[in-house]
Amino acid sequence: MVGVALVSGASRGLGAVISRRLAADGWAVAVNYARSRAAAERVVADIRAAGGVADGFGADVTDEAAVADLVARVRSALGPVGALVANATGPQPEVPIDRLSWQDHLDQLEFFVKSPTLLLQAVLPDMRRAGYGRVIQLGSDMFERALPACSAYVAAKGAQWGLTRSWARELGGDGITVNLVAPGWIPVERHGELSDAEVAGYRADVPLGRMGVPEDVASAVSYLASGEAGFITGQRITVNGGHNMD
Repeated sequence: MVGVALVSGASRGLGAVISRRLAADGWAVAVNYARSRAAAERVVADIRAAGGVADGFGADVTDEAAVADLVARVRSALGPVGALVANATGPQPEVPIDRLSWQDHLDQLEFFVKSPTLLLQAVLPDMRRAGYGRVIQLGSDMFERALPACSAYVAAKGAQWGLTRSWARELGGDGITVNLVAPGWIPVERHGELSDAEVAGYRADVPLGRMGVPEDVASAVSYLASGEAGFITGQRITVNGGHNMD
C-alpha cells in the first residue's frame, strides 16, 4: 500500500474513476460523498473486488466541522492522509451578468476555494509530520475558455488555480507538492443526456479528434500522486486533447 488518499466528491463521475485508479496504484482510498451513500458504497465494493483497500465517508466538505470530523474518521479507519484530491463540485448554472448575484459567486467559491482550504488544513498536520504529501485539485479549462454566462464558475476556478500556486510555494519546504488537473469537457453522469450534435460540435475543435473520458483525468491525477512526480509542484496539467493550449 502506497498510503492513504482522500478523494472528495467520489461517489460518481470523475471522483469515482479517480478513486478506482488510485486504489489500483496501491493507495488505500477514502471515498467521500455528500448524499449518495449507495453510489459511494458501489465504488468501495468495486475497489475491494479488485483487491484494493477503500472505505466510504459521508461528509459535507464545505462545512468546517464536517471536514475536521471526516479527516479524523479517515485517520482512524485507514491512517493519515498522504494524498488529497479536491474533486467535489456543485451545480454550475449559466447566469448572465445582468442576473448575477453575490450569492452566485459564493455558491461556486464554496466548492472551489472554501472546501479545498478546509480539506488541506485538516490533513496538513499529518502531512507535515510525515514530511510528505500530495495535494491535487481538480480545476477546469473553463478558466481559459471563459464562456459567457459562466463568470461565477470561471472566477472560482481562477481562484482555485491561484490557491494551487500559492500553496505550492508555501508548502514545498514541508515535502508537500500542490498541483492542479484541469479537464476539458469530460461527459459524466451529471451532464445528463447529450445530443450527437453537441458532442460532434465540441469534438470538431479537439486536435486529437475525440472526447475525453474520465480515465484520461484519472491518469493525470495518478501521476501527480505518485513518487515519480516528486519534483513537480505549482503546476497545472490540462487534460482536453488540445482543445485550448496554454
